[in-house]
Amino acid sequence: MHKGRLEAFSDGVIAIIITIMVLELKAPSGNHFNNLFPLIPVLLSYILSFIYLGIYWNNHHHLLQATKNVNGTILWANLHLLFWLSLIPFVTHWMGEDRFSTDPVALYGVVLFFAAIAYSILVQSLISHHGKESTLAIAIGKDFKGNISIVLYLVGILLSWLNPIIACSMYVLVAIIWLIPDRRIEKKLNPN
Repeated sequence: MHKGRLEAFSDGVIAIIITIMVLELKAPSGNHFNNLFPLIPVLLSYILSFIYLGIYWNNHHHLLQATKNVNGTILWANLHLLFWLSLIPFVTHWMGEDRFSTDPVALYGVVLFFAAIAYSILVQSLISHHGKESTLAIAIGKDFKGNISIVLYLVGILLSWLNPIIACSMYVLVAIIWLIPDRRIEKKLNPN
């Protein structure tokens, strides 16, 4: 099967997820900037989640650039990823509204953890379909960034019961690791 439909559908779903997130932002009552201060946790959780969705969208794009075609397994793996990403608006809203308290921060980490697992499954499905000698397989290699991200999410989840702010710092650290687009695939596709 051609990959175009999967790519267009994924782009659309991610755009809808971002739209849902922004619609969850409520304007403050009052007409002064100081009315925004109670909304700072909501805005911070939105910014972090927007960055995450941007990272997934960017890396998903690069992943599919190295893909020639897809099969049913890849379609299901992609849906699995989109399922976990679709939960981001819910956990973002809860975490921001409850001012980064323990359970919302833990659940936010759980969603990020399973999104990372789902992305890894998608990558492995693509590599399996295209072969271990494919451009994608060579570019991904041992996927240190992906593996360390999963570990950091687990650490963040566990830390959320000790100190939710430190747990959030683990999630921010993973975002920083991935904020610079993953150039492994780009370098293999455009060696110059």
